[in-house]
Amino acid sequence: VTKHDGETYPGELKYDDRANSTSKIFASPWKFAPRGQCGMELSDLIPHTGEIADDITLIRSTHTGVNNHGQSITALNTGRIISGRPSLGSWLTYALGAETRDLPAYLALIDPGQLPVMGTENWSNGWLPALYQGTVIRPQEPRILNLDVPAHLQGAPQARALDFLNRLNQKHLIERPHQNELHARISTYELAAHMQHAAKEALDLSKESKATHQMYGLDDPATKEYGERCLIARRLVERGVRFVQVFTSNQFWDHHSGLTVSLPKACKKVDKPSSALVKDLKQRGLLDETIVHWGGEMGRLPVIENDGAPTKVGRDHNTYGFSMWVAGGGFRAGYTHGATDDFGYKAVENIVNHHDYHATILHLFGLKHEQVTFLRNTQEQTLTDAQECRVVQELLA
Repeated sequence: VTKHDGETYPGELKYDDRANSTSKIFASPWKFAPRGQCGMELSDLIPHTGEIADDITLIRSTHTGVNNHGQSITALNTGRIISGRPSLGSWLTYALGAETRDLPAYLALIDPGQLPVMGTENWSNGWLPALYQGTVIRPQEPRILNLDVPAHLQGAPQARALDFLNRLNQKHLIERPHQNELHARISTYELAAHMQHAAKEALDLSKESKATHQMYGLDDPATKEYGERCLIARRLVERGVRFVQVFTSNQFWDHHSGLTVSLPKACKKVDKPSSALVKDLKQRGLLDETIVHWGGEMGRLPVIENDGAPTKVGRDHNTYGFSMWVAGGGFRAGYTHGATDDFGYKAVENIVNHHDYHATILHLFGLKHEQVTFLRNTQEQTLTDAQECRVVQELLA
C-alpha cells in the first residue's frame, strides 16, 4: 500500500458508500513497527498495545463478508447475520452457569455516548431463557439503579416483603410452569437482594490504588471514562462474573471522513485502558483463566473515501479482511495469525470467520460447539448453527 500510495487499485472492490468512494490507494499516515520480543507489527497510534505484544494473539485474517455494521456485528455477537439470536455471552452463561450468586453472570458496560450498533441485541438472550440475557451497567452513577433500600424497608421489613413476594411468585409459577420469563423474574428478585451490597462494592473504584487508576488512564480526560469501565470489568471478573462486554458508542470507529483527526482520538481513548486490563489481569494471576477480546465488526478499505482536503479523507467498510486481538485463556501469546493480500483488502492466509472464532472460544471453555444445543421449534439450535467451521488450533497455546 505504501509503495502504490495514490495509484489506482488494480482490481475490484466492494463498497458500502459507492458514491463517495474512490479507487485511489491510500497508505496509512502512521508508521508501523515491530513490538515486543515477538516483533508484532503494530501502529504508532497504539503504543500501549505494543507493550503487551508478547501477551496477545493478533488475528489479521478475520472475515464476516457482510459489508455493513448491523449484520457484521450481529454475526460476531450471535453467529449469524439475522436478528433475534442469542449472543455469545448468553450461550456461555447457558452452558456454564454462574460462578457467583451475588452478581449477574453476564454484564454489558455501555458507552455514555450512545448504544452500539444494533443496541440491546448485542447482549440479548434471543430465544434462550430470559435468565441468560445480559444486564446493563450504566455509564454514569448510579451505574445500577435502585440498589439502595429505602430506610423504612431496611432489615426485617424487606426480608418479610421478599418472602411474601417469593410465595406469590412460586404459586403463580405452579400454574404457568413453562413461562421462562417468570423463572427469570423470580431469579432476578433473588439476585437483586444479593446485589444490594455486592454490586456497590464491585463498582466502587475508590478501593483501587492511585497507581492502578493511573495505569488505566483515570487521570487523563481522554481515557478516564473508558478506563473506568475496563477497571470495572477487571473487578467483575475477580468477583466471578462469567462474561463482561465493554462497548464503545455507535459508529465510534466509522471514519468515512475525517480519519486523520478521528482515528488518533479513538485509538487514544481505548489503547491505554485496554492494555492495562491485560497487564492487570496478568499481574493478579487471572489472565490464564480469562479471555480478553479486543476488536470490532469490520476493518476499512485500502482506498480513499471523500477525496479532497487531508482532514476530510476517510475509508469505507471492509469485512473481507480485518484484525482483532485476543489474550489469555489458552490463546497463543505473542503470535500473529493470518494475513490479507498485499493491499490489505481480503484475508488470504489462515482465514478466521465468525463461526471459526466462536468454535474456538467455546473450545477454550471446554465446550464442543456442536454439543452446546437448545431445542427450539423441534430443532436443535447451536451458536455455530451447523455452519462449516473449525477450532483454530494454530491460535491455541
